[in-house]
Amino acid sequence: MKKENILKEKSFAFALRIVKCNQYLCSEKQEHILSKQLLRSGTSIGANIREAEQAQSKTDFIHKLSIALKEANETEYWLELLHQSGYLDQKLFESLNSDCK
Repeated sequence: MKKENILKEKSFAFALRIVKCNQYLCSEKQEHILSKQLLRSGTSIGANIREAEQAQSKTDFIHKLSIALKEANETEYWLELLHQSGYLDQKLFESLNSDCK
């Protein structure tokens, strides 16, 4: 039986939402610069969590999760900027930001 990893599952689901948000921003809002930054940081969270699974030491594990936390903080920044500049409506912003936190 495979052990459940809620952090891994949630970060992957969040990355999928970020990919879809990026597609929406590029196609519907014609916004490419900020959305690319969001895409990079938002998908990096889960990638770093996955890397932490294979950490070579406890220190390496902590380091990888610390990077994931930094990426989540950066993602919050891009979400706030996209919201305040009118690219993300209140509902989408609140939903994504809640998942990010």
